[in-house]
This record gives sequence, C-alpha cells and structure tokens, in this order.
Amino acid sequence: MKVAVLSPVAWRTPPRHYGPWEQVASNITEGLVEKGLDVTLFATKDSLTSGKLEAVIDQGYEEDKSVEPKAVECLHIAHLMEHASEFDIIHNNFDFLPLSYSRLIKTPMITTIHGFSSPKIIPVFQEYNANNHYVSISNADRSEKLKYTATVYNGINKNLFTLNKKKGDYLLFFGRIHHDKGTWEAIQIAKKAKMKLIISGIIQDESYFDEKVSPYLNNDDIIYVGSSGPEKRDELLQNAFALLHPINFKEPFGLSVAEAMFCGTPVIAFEKGSMRELIVNGKTGYLVHSIDEAVERIKDIPQINREYCRTWAEQNFSKEKMTEDYIKVYQKILGNS
Repeated sequence: MKVAVLSPVAWRTPPRHYGPWEQVASNITEGLVEKGLDVTLFATKDSLTSGKLEAVIDQGYEEDKSVEPKAVECLHIAHLMEHASEFDIIHNNFDFLPLSYSRLIKTPMITTIHGFSSPKIIPVFQEYNANNHYVSISNADRSEKLKYTATVYNGINKNLFTLNKKKGDYLLFFGRIHHDKGTWEAIQIAKKAKMKLIISGIIQDESYFDEKVSPYLNNDDIIYVGSSGPEKRDELLQNAFALLHPINFKEPFGLSVAEAMFCGTPVIAFEKGSMRELIVNGKTGYLVHSIDEAVERIKDIPQINREYCRTWAEQNFSKEKMTEDYIKVYQKILGNS
C-alpha cells in the first residue's frame, strides 16, 4: 500500500516546539512506516521522517515570515495533487482546502478533521462529504451535518515520555497562551491552592498574555518558561504534581492531556469537548466545572495511581494504537473502492 500523508506547512513536521497537527501527521507517518507501508510525507523541506519526503516549501510560514501563507499552502497542496495517481490513498491532515481537489483526482482521500476553526468552514466539508472519508479525533468533535468513517484518537510516541511514579511539587499549564486554553484560570487555581504553577507554551494572543497572564508572573509561584521542545516537555510533564487544563472551549482532543498521562501525571480539566473521552474521572485525573472545584480536587491527586495513568494512555493514545486504527480505515476504504 502506497500512502501519501499531507501535513500542514505552518511548522516543521514534526514541530520543534509547537505544531499539534504537524505532530500528529508525523506520528501517523512514522507509525505507518514501522508497519511496513510505503509512505511519502508531504511537508516542509526541513521536515524529518523515516519515510520518503516530498516538499516545495523550505520552512513553515510561522518560522519564515518572509513568505505569504496562502501562497505556500497553495503550492504545497497542489504538489501532492499533481502526484495523486502515484498513491493508493491520500491521508489529508490539512483541513478543508485539499477537499476542493478531491473530485479532480481518482485516488481515495481520507481527511482527519483536527477540529473546526469556525462553523463557517463546515459547508466545505458538507460539499465534499460524498466523495471523501472523514475521521474525527474524538466522538465529541463531530458535526451532525457530516458523515464519518471512523473516530481515531491521536496517537503519541510513548518513547518520548518518561513515567515518573513519584508526584512532583508544582502544577503545570502546558499549551498555547490563549483564553480558549484557560491560562488565567490555571493561575487562579494555583493561587487559591497556594501551589507553584509553571506555564509553558507559545503566546498566541499577545493582549490576553499582557492583560491576563503577565501581571501574575514572578520568579516565585507563577513562572512562565516559554515554549518547550520535546526534552523540556518530558521533564516538565513527568515532574508535575498535576496538569491543569481549564479550557474554555470544546476541545477536539488535547495532546498535552494524553502526554501528561504518559508521564503518569494526573490531569484536572474542565469537562468540555473531548475531556470525558481522554480522562477517566477519579482514575487518571478529575473532570471539574469551576475554578473552586478544581482547587478542591487538588487535594485528591495523591490518590491517583500514576502507573495506571501511563497504562491508560498506552492502551488508548499510543502511536501504535492509532496506526492500527488508521490501517483498518484504509483497508475499509480501499476494499469498498
């Protein structure tokens, strides 16, 4: 089976620091290669893969601000589509734009929907629903207007995360600094619990950071360490007392939640979006509905078995599990066609 994996070109695949869609596209590619499939990754020229690499863009447009994002996206997608006939199946991780080519090629296309940036883009998915195969990354992140082939949870390379059986002494916020992710709420939880909070992530909303985060930062109990690459990420996650994930939107998945559990670190999250699918309430963390409830649950964190957190993550969110599930989807699609 020859598979083309289409990754976004905002960042390198896999990303150096931030880039969740690129990270998942990388994990899919590497997992398929390990299973013996003939895989070509379409990404930026500086991307890393054990499969074949096809690229027309030097660097991600978030790392090279001299390029026009829409222009490089156009060139990137077109490059794959012009080679579509060389593959048995195309795995699109690049949102809705590639769908507009799907009636112009004969190769079946599977599209992993990594979330809807706005309800306004759903009509594009609707338009091409009949000749595409949509996969959701959680059951919570499905539109009733679309027909889905499967739900496949994002898979993570477990070798990049170290189980720490001993709980740490600080709380951790790990994610982009934005209202959606609840950075301010995490600060309030830590303040009320009188615990140290480490914040790591890219600043996606400058005004939010300046108004809601920066006033609390110090070198004592509320510390911002910037964006963290793989090694620092593993260190921060495995040594945390708990990960705080007080989101303000219906999150489609939440990679940091699964990554924390791979390290044995429990998660306290607002019960929105996919959180009920990721977290086993009372066993790998706690689902809460307010800042005060989160503070109350912090005292229960020592009851969580950190080894079970790792086991749960391996069983449900490993790269191996994701790869097996996607191969089943490919076989189903190719069998039907």
